[in-house]
Amino acid sequence: MMPGGGGYSVMRSMRRDATLSKRPLRAGTARRVIAFARPYRLELLLFLIIIVLDAMIGVATPVLAGRVINEITSRGEVRVVIWIAVIIAGLAVVDAGLSLIQRWYSARIGEGLIFDLRTGVFDHIQRMPLAFFTRTQTGALVSRLNSDVLGAQQAFTSTLSGVVSNTVSLVFTAAVMFTLSWQITALALVLLPVFVLPAKRVGSTLQAITRESYGLNASMNATMTERFNVSGALLVKLFGKPVDESVSFSSRAARVRDIGVRSAMYGRALFAALSLVASLAQALVYGLGGYYALTGQLSTGTVVTLALLLSRLYGPLMQLSNIRVDVMSALVSFDRVFEVLDLAPLINDAPGAVPIQVTPATATVEFDDVWFSYPTASEVSLASLEDVAVLDQTPSQDVLRGVSFTAQAGQMIALVGPSGAGKTTISQLVPRIYDVRTGAVRVGGQDVRTVTQQSLRDAIGVVSQDAHLFHDTIAANLRYARPQATDAELWQALRAANIADKIAELPDQLETVVGDRGYRLSGGEKQRIAIARLLLKAPPIVILDEATAHLDSESERAVQLALAGALQGRTSLVIAHRLSTIRAADQVLVIDEGRIVESGTHDDLLRAGGLYAELYRTQFAPGRQVRDQDVEAEVVS
Repeated sequence: MMPGGGGYSVMRSMRRDATLSKRPLRAGTARRVIAFARPYRLELLLFLIIIVLDAMIGVATPVLAGRVINEITSRGEVRVVIWIAVIIAGLAVVDAGLSLIQRWYSARIGEGLIFDLRTGVFDHIQRMPLAFFTRTQTGALVSRLNSDVLGAQQAFTSTLSGVVSNTVSLVFTAAVMFTLSWQITALALVLLPVFVLPAKRVGSTLQAITRESYGLNASMNATMTERFNVSGALLVKLFGKPVDESVSFSSRAARVRDIGVRSAMYGRALFAALSLVASLAQALVYGLGGYYALTGQLSTGTVVTLALLLSRLYGPLMQLSNIRVDVMSALVSFDRVFEVLDLAPLINDAPGAVPIQVTPATATVEFDDVWFSYPTASEVSLASLEDVAVLDQTPSQDVLRGVSFTAQAGQMIALVGPSGAGKTTISQLVPRIYDVRTGAVRVGGQDVRTVTQQSLRDAIGVVSQDAHLFHDTIAANLRYARPQATDAELWQALRAANIADKIAELPDQLETVVGDRGYRLSGGEKQRIAIARLLLKAPPIVILDEATAHLDSESERAVQLALAGALQGRTSLVIAHRLSTIRAADQVLVIDEGRIVESGTHDDLLRAGGLYAELYRTQFAPGRQVRDQDVEAEVVS
């Protein structure tokens, strides 16, 4: 017998991690949860009213069934029996209707909360600094938007409805049973400890198994994620490890299988034990109640009512016995979501920020005595998202030290220097990926901290050495820069980026799906599509961060031709590893250990014989210089 239909709910409750009830919550979590649910207070009120009515109907039906038995055994009026049967049928119809309405409100509240939480967390994460993403485990972050959001949602659906429904059902059922026969009710409840004590032990084992199962599944999922992306799959193939990977995965999957079998058996044992105890209690009711009925102390209908009500007593008792774990599980999920929402973004629009007005004729970029160090872990991250006990508190060293220069409108400024000198950092301060510690960065004469981020980034276009493309069509990736662009404008940008012929040869042309991170395209093709996306955006300021660093000579030549058009008439900052690509720069800034140690034209710096000349000589070995000059001559022409 399934005790009140609650057997599976009891098992689910027993699987909850009891350690959650001991986890300290931040002050005010419960108050914030209530505030978060305020928009749904009317729906929640109606939801709770329906739950109470449904619980009352659940108690009323057995009582009416007992009345029918009494009428039959006492040979009462047929009319009374028919009316009671009609009432029972009517209550069944009402109960069915209430269950549908209850489910509708449950879905509306639950899905509404999921929507609010997910969109709130997603929007908040989008505003986090880049350092946040470099430190955070992606899987842990995604888990906040999936598992924790769903856990928080259950606080107002399954947990809340379970508490109210079980409490009302238990109070009404026990009250009616004690009214009918307190002796039988008391004896039936005596059997409860016979089940509760072993069930607690089984529940603890189930919780431990569930924790282990979650860990094993997380490990298996992490393995699949790493091996199923393009880079991971390529590494496996290059090292000839498919068989080893299959054996390793099979071992992990076997452990998941074995623990699943154990979990199923413990769960079934718990369910069988609850059903057995409830059945024994019901047998006691039939036996003792039958004796009382035959001796005239109880009516036959009362015995039947007691037996039916007893089936609704054990399930709620068991679920309420574990209610602390259920509530804490929901609150912990909320707390983990709030933890992310409370991590303040470092970059915000200043009060009174205005849109920047920049045209190609006014697009100057100025660095004025800029000092910068990267934010510490505590400023941008959470220990739980990095899977560490305590965040690293070591203060960051200065990456830039008193950097000052000006790029006039239409000029090309090249940034060169050893790896780690601070070149990319300079490029990230212009669009406010980070903010300076001291000094100022000005675009069009305006401090970038006084203008809106959206307008600033609309004015700046960036092409990095690893141009990212989403797993979508070429058209969708291009329209990321300008959603309203027509197909004709897309083709125009592709032609300007020297890639239109390649796209035209593809069977689906603009509707070609580029694959994960654009891996279906070559490096040169990805870069030229990124340049086309830049041209479609048409910003007055362009930043190129090693845009040709990893390309072969042929791809580099094609990309350089595309870049020549992209930089035409625009102010540009170009970070270059291959010095042959920046000979035409109006000014070359040599960066070393966060400082500008040299500046001038390519020819001036070669004649000066400093760090730039040393880098140039190191890069252009005898026999190679001629070829690079030939390539450069062709590009410039």
